[in-house]
Amino acid sequence: MDLKAQTFRWLSFALSTLILLITFSCSSTENQNQQLPKNQEVWDAEQKLKDLGIVLPEASAPVANYVNAVRSGNLLFLAGKGPGLPDGTFITGKVGQDLTIEEGKEAARMVAINQLAVLKAELGDLNKVKRVVKVLGMVNCGPDFTQQPQVINGFSDLMVEVFGEKGKHARSAVGMNALPMDISVEVELIVEIDDN
Repeated sequence: MDLKAQTFRWLSFALSTLILLITFSCSSTENQNQQLPKNQEVWDAEQKLKDLGIVLPEASAPVANYVNAVRSGNLLFLAGKGPGLPDGTFITGKVGQDLTIEEGKEAARMVAINQLAVLKAELGDLNKVKRVVKVLGMVNCGPDFTQQPQVINGFSDLMVEVFGEKGKHARSAVGMNALPMDISVEVELIVEIDDN
């Protein structure tokens, strides 16, 4: 075999190898881009709710001249909700007087369930929540009560249980001299929606 033919064969082999390496490299990069990082799982809020054994009630109708939620761009603003129970009654009374802190915390958790029901009614799927942005928690209490954050943790804890990192939010927890119908806790919130 002459030198010219040998060189041609060698160049053909080298070119084929180069093409294979480029193809493999592009394919590998594309697969890496499609995979989530090993430490990041796909979070399913609907499944988390089932795992917690929570069955959402129907979203309750507003009690006055307002709506449960208003959307502006990718933000959904939820009106304040109270600790409504399945039988139509509410958890009432002042935390620190009529209710213990732990009972107040349970009331706040009940508000979280009711707000999740509103989100479900508005969005159809809780996985459309991109982020819980802001929570305003109001506690019916006397002037000397200062444990509002511990009470509103009942709400915040459930948001994180259901939404994971996306459930962590900015928050205010304040005391109120009175709340409508003497409910013990009222919470309003803002969430960011993922349209994809």
